[in-house]
Amino acid sequence: MSILIDCDLKRTSVRRRVLQRVVLALLTHLGLAGEGVSIRFVGDTRMRRLNRAYRGRHRTTDVLAFAYREARPGPWQILGDVVISMPEARRQAGASNHSLDEVVLRLLIHGILHVAGYDHERGERLARLMRRKEAELLAALAPLPRVVVEAEGRRS
Repeated sequence: MSILIDCDLKRTSVRRRVLQRVVLALLTHLGLAGEGVSIRFVGDTRMRRLNRAYRGRHRTTDVLAFAYREARPGPWQILGDVVISMPEARRQAGASNHSLDEVVLRLLIHGILHVAGYDHERGERLARLMRRKEAELLAALAPLPRVVVEAEGRRS
């Protein structure tokens, strides 16, 4: 199993070891402890390009998930890629009563559920199931770890 974490941003870094433990805990909770995943943190420009290329939407978004199982059948050890927009996470944190760390963890959980096969866009029943699983996984992480480190002048 491999958990790959990459951050393309200059003013933001992530606590890779903490995030690896978080991802392992999430995968274990889902019964996927032997599987791997890659997590990438990007800015709005890169996220907008990805969203346009893969979903045909000409705007940024908070999280994208690319499930390898959907691409071609077979035995997988890597579930897929999760891409998180840090600027969008910051905006969501600013508009809510949640810390940036909590928003990032919620987006991470959402993306991992997508690569694990959950899909809220296929009907209300599946959307409710995914929301319940998101809440369950977030509760399993309590107390929430600090995962984001930002340069001076930035909120965290």
